[in-house]
Amino acid sequence: MVDPELEMMSRMLTVTFLGTAGSLPTPERSPSAVLINREGELVLFDCGEGTQRQMMRAKTGMMSLDTIFITHHHADHILGMPGLLETMAFQGRREPVTIAGPVRTSEVVGLFDRLCYYSRKFPVRALELEPGDVVRRDGYEVEAVRTCHSVPSLGYCLREDPRPGRFDRMRAMELGIPPGPLFGRLQRGEMVEVEGRIVRPEEVMGPPRPGRTIIYTGDTRPTQEVEEASRGADLLIHDGSLDDGMADWAVETMHSTAGEAARIAERAGVRRLVLTHISSRYSDDVGPLIEDARRHFPGAQVAEDLLKIEVKLRDR
Repeated sequence: MVDPELEMMSRMLTVTFLGTAGSLPTPERSPSAVLINREGELVLFDCGEGTQRQMMRAKTGMMSLDTIFITHHHADHILGMPGLLETMAFQGRREPVTIAGPVRTSEVVGLFDRLCYYSRKFPVRALELEPGDVVRRDGYEVEAVRTCHSVPSLGYCLREDPRPGRFDRMRAMELGIPPGPLFGRLQRGEMVEVEGRIVRPEEVMGPPRPGRTIIYTGDTRPTQEVEEASRGADLLIHDGSLDDGMADWAVETMHSTAGEAARIAERAGVRRLVLTHISSRYSDDVGPLIEDARRHFPGAQVAEDLLKIEVKLRDR
């Protein structure tokens, strides 16, 4: 039988906010970057200036990173990539790195390739995505989501595969299955034979349990596509650059206010909302953002650099 504590440890999903600044860095906030650690596999969303140093400060490691998803090509979201790739090369990396993003990502990767001076022993692959495209990985997928910014842009939805249902130990024993290796086989989806009778996994397993879902918008106005992708999500990381009193400026610069992000979260029924891409005008006080967001979504929070969130497993 699977130990619940061991299962929790093997299915860790940690989000580290490496950079939470708006267009300008501040002494407290670095440019945009969010790192997800899923069972030791690292996935990076945006890579603003200084991202590798933030990874060092957060002690996340970097050599198990194999994909960087870029939301758009503004400097505050991409300038950390050349240095990060150089450090990987200097440390002897051999495994390929994929850089995925919207149209012209290949051009950006080519430019960074020409800037690098240290001989790399690993390939860097560019992958250009359209809304709805899916990048498949072992146990999860990342879907590109249409967003609305001043240049071609994408958000991303990381969605885990469903997990098997709970194992009904008592039902298995009623069917004559002794505790031991046969329990494990059934939990892995295998049929077993006991005293000439075939027992199928569905006879002793509950309904499948949902995987976890994380949405990262990058810079964007509120969009229906983000709201739809966020339905029932465990965590929505949304552009919350400005307070609601600056709604006109948010429209002009194609960002979201805290209240707009919170209304998306409320309608989508997400479990947790974290605002990021925080304008430097709130360096001394993020209170207006929190107040506007919590008016619609109690519990909303404003990200800080090096904030870590553990997204827990759930049964439904």
